[in-house]
Amino acid sequence: MLNFSKPTVEQFLRTYVISDFAVSRDEKRLIFNTNLNGKMNLWAMDLPGTFPYLFAQKDQSTNFIKFDPENRYVLTGYDHDGDENYQIYAVPSEGGIPQALITGDPSEKYYFAHLSKDGNRVYYLTSEGNSNFLNTRVRNLEDNSDTLVNEGEKGPTYLAAVSEGEDVFVYMRLLANTYIQLFVKDGEEMVSLTPDPEKVHVASSPIFVGENDIYFTTNYESEYTYVAKYNLTSKSFEAVVSIDNESVNDLKYDKENNVLYLVTEKGVTDVLYRYDLGTEKLDRLTAPVDVIENLVVTKAGNLYLLGRSATKPFNIFKSTDGSAWDSLTNSRVLGVSEAEMVEPEVVTYQSFDDMEIEALLFRANPDNDNGHTIFWPHGGPQASERKMFRAMFQSALNRGYTIFAPNFRGSTGYGSSFVKLVEQDWGHGPRLDCVAGIEWLFENNITDREKLFLVGGSYGGYMSLLLHGRHPEYFKAVVDIFGPSDLFTFVNSVPPHWKPMMERWVGDPERDKERFIKDSPITYLDTMVKPMLVIQGAKDPRVVKEESDQIVAKLKEKGRNVEYLVLEDEGHGFSKKENEIKVYNMMLDFLEKHQG
Repeated sequence: MLNFSKPTVEQFLRTYVISDFAVSRDEKRLIFNTNLNGKMNLWAMDLPGTFPYLFAQKDQSTNFIKFDPENRYVLTGYDHDGDENYQIYAVPSEGGIPQALITGDPSEKYYFAHLSKDGNRVYYLTSEGNSNFLNTRVRNLEDNSDTLVNEGEKGPTYLAAVSEGEDVFVYMRLLANTYIQLFVKDGEEMVSLTPDPEKVHVASSPIFVGENDIYFTTNYESEYTYVAKYNLTSKSFEAVVSIDNESVNDLKYDKENNVLYLVTEKGVTDVLYRYDLGTEKLDRLTAPVDVIENLVVTKAGNLYLLGRSATKPFNIFKSTDGSAWDSLTNSRVLGVSEAEMVEPEVVTYQSFDDMEIEALLFRANPDNDNGHTIFWPHGGPQASERKMFRAMFQSALNRGYTIFAPNFRGSTGYGSSFVKLVEQDWGHGPRLDCVAGIEWLFENNITDREKLFLVGGSYGGYMSLLLHGRHPEYFKAVVDIFGPSDLFTFVNSVPPHWKPMMERWVGDPERDKERFIKDSPITYLDTMVKPMLVIQGAKDPRVVKEESDQIVAKLKEKGRNVEYLVLEDEGHGFSKKENEIKVYNMMLDFLEKHQG
C-alpha cells in the first residue's frame, strides 16, 4: 500500500484569497478578485458554469468591481504594489487589458463611488486638490467632461449613495472609526440623517428605498448598530429594527421583493437576516460561513455571498431563498479536509479590572503538539479576531503550535462603548488585557511560562513590540509584522485623509506627550532583549517603512538579535502569493529555531 506523508506547511500556504466579487445584471457572469495565479487579478465565471478564467490581468490589487448596466465594460480600481493610491480603470466586456479611465498623479487617490443607471456617468472621490477631506466629482463618459460635485470638509467625506434621478446625494463624513456622520444633500442644503450629528455615533450603509426614504445603519444613542430610516419629505428619523447584542454592519435592498438583508456582527461570527419592509417581519437565515465578507442581492432577488470560516477558505456562494446555498467556487487547502484542520474554541477570561474579554483558542492536535503557544494580538485595533480562515494560523497549527487570539478592549462586536476604550489609550488597557490573557493561559495549563511566542501585525505588531518592551519575561521570541514603533512618528506619517481622525483615535502628540512616550514601543529598547523577526512592506502607506527601520536600527545598535525582511513590492499586507509563502515560512522557521 502507498503511504502518504502528513500535510506540509506549504499546502496551507498555497490557499488562495478572494477579496471581492460582482455579478452582472443578467447573472450570466461573475467576476472576482483573486491571487489564483499568484498575483491579484480579475477572474470570471460564465454562469451557471463555474469554471474560472482570467478576465483582466494587471497583477495588482483592486478595490472595487462594477458592471456597466448595458454590459459594455467593467470598471475596477488598481493600486500599485500595495500603495493604496487606487485609480479607476475600464475593462472590455469580454475581458482583456485594463485601460486607464480616471487616473492622474500616481501619488493621488481616485476612488469609485457610483455608476449611473445608464452607465454613462461615473461618480468618484479624489484626494487631488483636497488630500485631507477628499472631493467628489462626476465624469461623463459620453463627452469626457468632469464636474466637481462636492468638496469634503471637517473630515474625509465619501459619496455613499445617489438617488435614481441623481438629484439627491448622501455623504458620509469620517471623524473617527466610532464617529461617522451621514448627510443628505438635496440641492444646496446638507441635512444630517440622525437627529444630532454632534453626538458621537456611527451611521453608514445608506440605501434609497422608494422616492422618499433612506434606510441606513447607525448606533445613534445605542450600544449596538441598528437599522434606521430617514424620510426626505418630513425630514424625520425613525429606528426600524434592532437585534439584541448584535451590530448591523451591512445592509442590502431587494427592490423586487421589498425586503432588506442585514449582516450583523455578533462577537466572533456574523449572522444573516431578512427583513420584510411590508410585514415588518425579521427572519434569521442560514449562512454558509461564519464570517461574511460581501453580500450581493441581484435584480431577480438572488443572493451571492463571499465569506470564510476558521476551516473554510474564501469562497463565493449563491442562494435563491437564503437558506440553501450552492458553492460557486471551491477554494480549499491543498489535500487537507476541513476535519483535519483546527476549529477554535470561544473562551472568556477576566481582565485586570474584571472586564470580560472574549478570545479564540486554537488547540494544537495532541498527536502533533510541540508544546509551544503563539499569542496573537489582532490588528485594527478597532477590529477583532473572528472565526475566519487564516493560512498562517492553520500552517502554524500544522507545525504543532497552539494559538491564542484575544479580543481586547477596542475590539468590534461587543458594543460601541467597548470599541471606544482603545481611543487615546493604545498602550495601557489593551496591553493589560493581553497580559491577563497570557496569565489565563498559564493558570489553565494551556501553555508553560517558558514556551510562549508573540506574533502580531499592524496594531498587533505595535502591541507585540510594546509587550516585548514592557513584559519581556513572558516571551521566547517576537515577530512584528508592519507594526508602528513610535506614536510620535506614526501619527505624522499616516495617509493625509487619515490625519483628521488621528487626534480622536490616538491622541495629540503635544497635549499627550507623556502618554505617547509611555505607550511608544521605542521607549523600551533596553528591555527588548528577546530574539525578533520584523517584516515590513516597502510601499506600506499606513505604517510606513520608517516605523520598522528605526526600531530595527536602534536594536541592532544595541547588539540585539533582530532579523529584518523588507518586501519591496508589498504594502500593508501580502497580495502576492510567493511573498506570503516566503514570510510565513520565514516566521515558522524563526519560531522553530527559538523553541529550545
